[in-house]
Amino acid sequence: MRTRIKICGLTREADIDAAVKAGVDALGFVMWPGSKRALTPERLEQLSARVPPFVTRVGLFVDQAPDLIAECAPWLDMLQFHGEEPPEACELYGMSWLKALRMRDDIDLHEQASRYHRARGLLLDAYRPGVPGGTGEVFDWSRVPADLALPVILAGGLSPENIVQAVHQVTPYGVDVSGGVEASAGVKDHDLIQAFIGGVQTADVTPATR
Repeated sequence: MRTRIKICGLTREADIDAAVKAGVDALGFVMWPGSKRALTPERLEQLSARVPPFVTRVGLFVDQAPDLIAECAPWLDMLQFHGEEPPEACELYGMSWLKALRMRDDIDLHEQASRYHRARGLLLDAYRPGVPGGTGEVFDWSRVPADLALPVILAGGLSPENIVQAVHQVTPYGVDVSGGVEASAGVKDHDLIQAFIGGVQTADVTPATR
């Protein structure tokens, strides 16, 4: 199976064009104001209009007001929840959604997969207290069970340097990168985008270790 690729934290039209040209499957737009990559709904509309058909537009939210999410929804294909949202809050909008989980020491991924069973997948990210995502840190990939009931999207500190190992070890449904393909926060490096996607493609056609 081909590993799907999402690049998150898009803020510029040129970066969208480069990611699409390189073969990305999904683009992430951060709507949480605490992020250096945060967008306003007006900027989301502008960038979303740039995305061609068959590339999924994903909006990232962190315990935010339903009115804001509903305002952004027309410009998105999928929602991604990074806070403490209960399942019923994620289901309010009649859209496909992902639940992001930070890999705390005591997290039970099977329990979380059962709790969020209507999600289209679980995005697994590194845990740092008080930071809902985008830490740029790698967690211990051996903690990801092979038999989760939901597809796994692997995140947290991924880069062109470690992506082959990550895909081989975890065999996730998809991978999600932001800082690992950036020149600075919100400014993507197009060469790194190409290298990252090339690494995923290499991992997909070479023997996995798991």
